[in-house]
Amino acid sequence: MSLVPMLSLHAKEEFTPLEQQQISIETPGLFARSNSFQVDFTQLAKEEYSFPLPVGKALTVNGSDVEIETVKGDAVKAMFDGWVRLSRNTPAHGNVVVIRHHNGLETVYALNAQNLVKSGDRVKAGQTIAIVGGNDGKAYCLFSIMVDGKKINPNTILNVNGHTLRKQTVLIKKFGERIEVKTSRQKPEKENITMRLDTNDPFQGKSVFRLNLDEITASEWFYPLENSKVISGYGGKRRHAGVDIKNGPGTKVYAAFDGLVVQSGVFSGYGKCITLRHSNGLETRYSHNSKNFVNVGDKVKAGEVIGIVGRTGRATTEHLHFETRIAGRAFDPSYVFDHAKHCLQKGTLQFKKNGSVARLKK
Repeated sequence: MSLVPMLSLHAKEEFTPLEQQQISIETPGLFARSNSFQVDFTQLAKEEYSFPLPVGKALTVNGSDVEIETVKGDAVKAMFDGWVRLSRNTPAHGNVVVIRHHNGLETVYALNAQNLVKSGDRVKAGQTIAIVGGNDGKAYCLFSIMVDGKKINPNTILNVNGHTLRKQTVLIKKFGERIEVKTSRQKPEKENITMRLDTNDPFQGKSVFRLNLDEITASEWFYPLENSKVISGYGGKRRHAGVDIKNGPGTKVYAAFDGLVVQSGVFSGYGKCITLRHSNGLETRYSHNSKNFVNVGDKVKAGEVIGIVGRTGRATTEHLHFETRIAGRAFDPSYVFDHAKHCLQKGTLQFKKNGSVARLKK
């Protein structure tokens, strides 16, 4: 096994006539030293990745292609830095762009209305490379990922529905004409407390646990539902265990913090529900979803799309039921989030094993 052979960083790359004509073709030298290599996506910076159509609705088809539906005139973006190997019109896929990346992958963007790059061009992640076209009156980009000319399941690299890159190390092996991809999910970058993610007890034998919200950086939290408002608060006569937040049907649900998916599926009156366990000691719950995009054992980042708002379970209207929990006990999420401003609260929270929660005065 070896690390992926890194391509040279020329401003312009030369490709053979066949490479400029044929979509599926072997990458020269990719498996020259070994029949396998690794790609580490855990350290990739934000500007080094872009979903091809950041606002498009994505659907995996045939296990190897992604239809990303949007509107006419939208811009198609390069996923990673790389070189345009092919840019031409084909009978089967219309205008197609194929980009070869230094990490050993190739990405394919088909059915474009217009290609804006040519073979040999060097492109950056997020750079506009084409204008959306489509087929049968539908505006969409047909996207796929290849290794050595073979398409791979895009879900091994991406959370397709959430438009995010999976933070993981990927092992790619070649067996004759077959390509096999295995993944190893990223460990948490840091733990704010001594708890492990496989336990929901942040007290660790003590009677008091404190969480300083001021130590949580802007990249480590995200309000779970954008452009929304609370329609039902915590507690009251119903002993409501969370808050009901409303935007509209089809709205994306976001992970509040980095964490581990410990539950995902239909859960009693919650309907389709997701529970995340976070290294800061909290658990968060998201329910009544129409769709869940994550599975038990998945690691997610703050702001990653994990589901879609719905009305499954005991819900009379489309909304997100959002809970915050500590050691299995629900507490008012307004201790953590300012629902009016959609931001993280300030200060230190003190939790006691008896269930009490207080915001400590400075």
